[in-house]
Amino acid sequence: MYVLLAVLVVYWKSTPAAWGSFDVQSLFIDALPLCFAAMAQAVIIISGGIDLSVGSLMALVNVLAARYMVEGIGGTEVESIAEPVSFQHAILVALVLIGFGFLAGGLTGLIITVTRIADIIVTLAMLFVWGGAALLVLNTQAGGAPPEFTQLGQGYVLSEWIPIGAVILGVVLLIWIPIRWTKPGLAIYAVGSSKQASFLAGISVAKTRIGAYALGGALAALGGLALTATSGIGDPLSGDRAGYALNSVAAAVLGGVSLLGGVGGLVGPIAAALILTLIKSILILKGVDQNWAQVIQGTVIVLVVMIGGLAIRQRGKNA
Repeated sequence: MYVLLAVLVVYWKSTPAAWGSFDVQSLFIDALPLCFAAMAQAVIIISGGIDLSVGSLMALVNVLAARYMVEGIGGTEVESIAEPVSFQHAILVALVLIGFGFLAGGLTGLIITVTRIADIIVTLAMLFVWGGAALLVLNTQAGGAPPEFTQLGQGYVLSEWIPIGAVILGVVLLIWIPIRWTKPGLAIYAVGSSKQASFLAGISVAKTRIGAYALGGALAALGGLALTATSGIGDPLSGDRAGYALNSVAAAVLGGVSLLGGVGGLVGPIAAALILTLIKSILILKGVDQNWAQVIQGTVIVLVVMIGGLAIRQRGKNA
């Protein structure tokens, strides 16, 4: 990741336009949802699983927030005359949706542990469940949020160089630190390293895996709220459009999380999410067509995932 970052910095310096505070804010606006998606995926991968439904859960939370942060709802479409609710009401909606994400992730983990079906199959099924639910809430781009809430994703604090999104990420990391170094967090790493050894050590593997998915769901909900705050609308297809399922896995792997589980953190995936977003921004600044920029970004993501897979295979041979 650090080699790629160094290459990007050198390439960035060759761009004709000098970057300023506006560009930093734009980067965080684009990257904030992916940062939360990468964090959600990282926690789940560390526990030994994987979640392909992260993007669709984010989309569901996005449309729920955009629908219930305005007044004037009819069916699956929000009326054009709808007025935003108060900021306090919006924060209450956000807290409820974070709780919903926690329960939704926990449900996914429960299904996996009870049925013993592979994570990738269950989460692929949940991708369609959450995606369909998002379309039931809003069938098109609609809704909104109070200006004060959108400032959480688009604004800055103290200085134009300090986006509020960066501060929010810092707060979430501070919340993660005590979880990481207490029994629940240590259990997640232990189960990801070896389920059998964790069971013999007296750790409840099932509860730990459910907890990891629940925590991932809460982080995915934060990603959905970030979509609402940065875009100001609800989009039931936002998870598919941005490809958060693959992008979050790529960011987690690029950020130092082992696909084998038990290794990694949350700082690396955040940095990787910013790097993946920066790649596309730099290419556009260099005059590359936006469609080709998307192709190049996707190629980098595929290469990252392939390298992670080859590393797993090599480790298996050496074991």
